[in-house]
Amino acid sequence: MRVALHTRVRADGIEEYEAAHREVPQELTDAIRAAGATSWTIWRSGTDLFHVIDCEDYSRLIGELEGLPVNAAWQARMAELLEVSHDYSRDGTGACLPVVWQL
Repeated sequence: MRVALHTRVRADGIEEYEAAHREVPQELTDAIRAAGATSWTIWRSGTDLFHVIDCEDYSRLIGELEGLPVNAAWQARMAELLEVSHDYSRDGTGACLPVVWQL
């Protein structure tokens, strides 16, 4: 399945957000893959961030990451940098951008 999300980085946090993503902990990327994600790409336009995640099951992915200390630490770090974060709702409602058109 493919999931798209929209978040917003604080204007004063752009450099730190991008620096953090150049050094995502290996333990976290391993956990994301183990939870079923095959790719996760983030694009930035100004302060708007657009994520596209390919995974087996988004709710399973989020559920498996929820209790991991490495993810909790990462989410706490991101919370300091994000103005709008996506809602980690297990069923994906409210978190995912709706598909409008696809070729």
